[in-house]
Amino acid sequence: MRGVFLCGGVGKRMSPLSENKFLYKFFGKTLLQHQIEQAREAGLTEIVLIGNPDSISEIKSVAETVSGTNFNFAIQQEPLGMADALLSASALLANSPFVLVNSNDIFDISAYTKLLNEYQNDGYYSSFIVARQVRDYFPGGYILVNENNEISHIIEKPQRGKEPSNLVNIVVHLHKDPQKLLDYLAQTSSTKDDIYEEALNRMIDDGLRMKAVIYTSSWQAIKYPWHVLDAMDYFLGRAKRQVSPSARISSKAIIDGNVVIGQNAKVLEGAIVRGPSYVGHNSVIGNGVLVRNSVIGDDCVVGYGTEIKHSYIGDRCWFHENYFGDSVVGSDCSFGAGTMTANLRLDDAHVSVKFGDERIGTGLNKLGAFIGDGVRTGINAGFMPGVRVGQRCFVGPHVCLTHDLPEGKKALAENNYRVINSE
Repeated sequence: MRGVFLCGGVGKRMSPLSENKFLYKFFGKTLLQHQIEQAREAGLTEIVLIGNPDSISEIKSVAETVSGTNFNFAIQQEPLGMADALLSASALLANSPFVLVNSNDIFDISAYTKLLNEYQNDGYYSSFIVARQVRDYFPGGYILVNENNEISHIIEKPQRGKEPSNLVNIVVHLHKDPQKLLDYLAQTSSTKDDIYEEALNRMIDDGLRMKAVIYTSSWQAIKYPWHVLDAMDYFLGRAKRQVSPSARISSKAIIDGNVVIGQNAKVLEGAIVRGPSYVGHNSVIGNGVLVRNSVIGDDCVVGYGTEIKHSYIGDRCWFHENYFGDSVVGSDCSFGAGTMTANLRLDDAHVSVKFGDERIGTGLNKLGAFIGDGVRTGINAGFMPGVRVGQRCFVGPHVCLTHDLPEGKKALAENNYRVINSE
């Protein structure tokens, strides 16, 4: 069976985080590598990876790290949705059934096994779609089914409060007749980003039967920056204690629980790393540091007196006497002594995050900052809950950011603070 991974979309809602979602690293492997290895374990030994012109070289580099799998690649020239992505790869897809996978979703291997079992045991249907029951609103597709889980309609991104069911469409789809699907995709148009879903609806209306495969295990879609923390929790929850033989751990440091420590990492006297946590290759956890329930990337220095709690930290970041809680930090950042994130509102209310003129509720009462690549701060800088800081920003000494800082800007302390263009 062939797997087709969608890796060409642009994550507009992930700002200020610039990394492609599938390139976020967990335990030293990109999310895409984890997914390919899981698909291979499920029996998908031929993989088609659909990227965009900017990401295809990185996608190919990831593929080179996975053995036992045959790869083909296609390029989607513009981010025009799932239908256009599949049409971009039509020459690779037309001849045999395939499983379509969104590279930004995290799920257990049981999603594959249940899907493939349905396919092997029931030849009555043209397509099988993995679906999961949800309690809260999800900004994605919803499915209407009958008592036999036959799909009658797919509704893409209904408004909050107008969900037609509690079944969410997870993009793990098996299509038995790819050419028929491609024909419908080519003949369907829409003013919204739902051509793929509308093509499936047209197929259903024309008598082609589709079945929902109900999935009940773990699932996390990465839609917004705080979902990186949920993805982190998924992988940390599966961590087993492992310390690289080349790591140097002081006898006066404490490694507590399921902690993974990478090659040539150092944990100095008085440091505590409490699991589940991950410390990347060549990183240094300094004196008096506390790391708990977090991912620290490669080549980081977590300096004296810093606490990092339930946060995702990218590569090559430097800290000194800082507190980062429930935050996501990109790569190549440096934080002056005393820089802190606030992760709890004084009224204990849920934190919301502003995107344009809209505030998106996170459903979380503990949430810190989202910090893009290349950010630097002066001493005693602060970030209020849910603040987003764009790439290459500078936050000056004693500035407390209460609202988002756009990419490439400086915030300097004058009265409260002012934002100026970067130089």
